[in-house]
Amino acid sequence: MAETVEFRSNGHVASGYLVKPSSGSGPGVLVIQEWWGLDSGIKEMADRLGAAGFVALAPDLYHGALAEHDEMDKAASLMKSLPPDRAGRDMSGAVDYLSSHNAVTSKGIGVVGFCMGGMLSFIIAANRPDKVKAVVPFYGFPRGDTEPDWSKLTASISGHMAERDDFFPPAAAHALEAKLRGMGRDVTLTVHPGTGHAFMAPHNALGTFNATVAARIWPEVVSFLQKTVR
Repeated sequence: MAETVEFRSNGHVASGYLVKPSSGSGPGVLVIQEWWGLDSGIKEMADRLGAAGFVALAPDLYHGALAEHDEMDKAASLMKSLPPDRAGRDMSGAVDYLSSHNAVTSKGIGVVGFCMGGMLSFIIAANRPDKVKAVVPFYGFPRGDTEPDWSKLTASISGHMAERDDFFPPAAAHALEAKLRGMGRDVTLTVHPGTGHAFMAPHNALGTFNATVAARIWPEVVSFLQKTVR
């Protein structure tokens, strides 16, 4: 039950990939893309959330642009050229669209993000504490100047990081976890031994997909969202 939808984004129009469960309704979960764009891997994650009983929306932050999985230079360029203010507006518009959708049964929503989307999932949670109740970031988090105002963050966070990751080092993940816990936030960032960046990605573009770890983590993700997004 997947479709492309459009929603308002601060006076403009954005679009996304919406999946509803077979029951027709369920808790809402936003899915934030990797640097490739709204690709097959992100759509598959949204499909899996739909199969687990959630209404999942993956907004297209690149507005139609897409890098193939062997075009890393293009993916990096798309990520670097993504206007932060537009991405923020589009994510916030997606939050409003999803939380008010007639198929969504929860009062708040969850956010699942991968790589760049993992970082952005923290940011939208900090900026929209009124709606975002749970975050599951994969191998991505804000660092330094990209960190938002954490004082507004109220969502529970259960993150999954890679042990071998030059983009988002484990030590930095542990430091952020300690910082947020010191502020009284409900945050767990698990670094999975033996994994590389993008270990959940079914397209295996970086050659780091770990089927064993992915299969073990996914039920935990579903359980966490079921408990926190109601």
